[in-house]
Amino acid sequence: MRSALRAALVATPVYLAACVVPDGGLARAARFRDVHVYQGYAERLLDGALPYRDVFVEYPPGAFAVFLPPTAFGADHYNAAFKTLMALCGVATIFLVALVLAELGASVSRVRVGVALLALSPVALGPISLNTYDAWPALLTVLALWLLLRGWELPAFAVLGLAISAKVYPLVLVPLAVWYVWRRAGSRRTAVALGVLVLVAAAVIAPFAAYAPHGVYESFHSQAARGLQIESLGASLLLVLDRAGLYHARVVETTGVAGRNLAGGTADAVAAVLLVLEALAVATVWVLYARLGELRARLPLGCAAAVAGFLAFTKVFSPQYLVWLLPLVVAGGSAVAIALAAVAVVLAQVWFFHYGALFRLEWPVWLLLVRDLTMVALYLVLAAELVRWKIRIPSRSKTSRHSGLRRSQESWTAVGKGASRSA
Repeated sequence: MRSALRAALVATPVYLAACVVPDGGLARAARFRDVHVYQGYAERLLDGALPYRDVFVEYPPGAFAVFLPPTAFGADHYNAAFKTLMALCGVATIFLVALVLAELGASVSRVRVGVALLALSPVALGPISLNTYDAWPALLTVLALWLLLRGWELPAFAVLGLAISAKVYPLVLVPLAVWYVWRRAGSRRTAVALGVLVLVAAAVIAPFAAYAPHGVYESFHSQAARGLQIESLGASLLLVLDRAGLYHARVVETTGVAGRNLAGGTADAVAAVLLVLEALAVATVWVLYARLGELRARLPLGCAAAVAGFLAFTKVFSPQYLVWLLPLVVAGGSAVAIALAAVAVVLAQVWFFHYGALFRLEWPVWLLLVRDLTMVALYLVLAAELVRWKIRIPSRSKTSRHSGLRRSQESWTAVGKGASRSA
């Protein structure tokens, strides 16, 4: 663990330097829409306007935990303060990923490579690394994962409840956490842990819902009811068909600078199919994980696979969503999975400053399809890892003698060959 912390400490200045590189990065004046929106919500709240009642808010209530603190530095410094806060979330995430790897007994080289990749990730992520609040729920999910591995179930579920209140996607991790605790501590402890999760999430959401129940409902409903967003897998397939003259794509504006959907009956049908595929992908991960003999060593892999399945087939796929996935893949995925995640992150930024060309259905369409297919490949690789461990580990009795370290070492086929073993 000391080696892991040293590796994270060394990676911290590298990460902070990488945060300066992108346009709109740390200590750079460029501003992007998301930060403007966050500042507007926070300042309206401080001026007495109630979110969800007087002002429509498209984000869950837990997001205000990072929207409000930067206001302490004044309106002129909100941008810099917010980006600094997100950079601190990134630093904390690096340390937590290092601790997760240490808990699983990963080799020093494995930890160093993992934290180095995260330290350099802002260069690949581009402006979204600090100009969206997605680093906040990403940090919370990795913290919950580490707490689970440490055996601290109740704090882990409390943190997971907070993550859900900030962004809905951590819900896909709840069944994995429930099964893990139930197998280790029994049904009573699991029920208590679930109660803690619900209480924490409710404690964040209830104050807003008390005075504006319809507004809070509309906030969640507006996200769930969105159409086929232009960067989703289904949209990219239709856009390529449009380029081939086999389909006529109609792009309509929804919300935000990059808020565009495909309209029409075909697009609606594809969106419905994606929802089914998304549910099947995530449920498949739950089933595969539940059938494993060793749950602890595979928990990070299960979390990465669940979020990858959620994103690969989602009908709304903004590029910042990859911030959720990257730490989990580094913590639990194989070298192949990490490589695919890196490719997806890089491709997601190619058209960031060329959204106009994407909306005009020009050259970014092809790269968009490659990115989305890469995400499908990443999900399949992570799911295959779970299948492989089910096949390799025939029974609990035969695996109880082996530590999570040994299996973690075997799954890291390209980097972790130096991992030690424990009895």
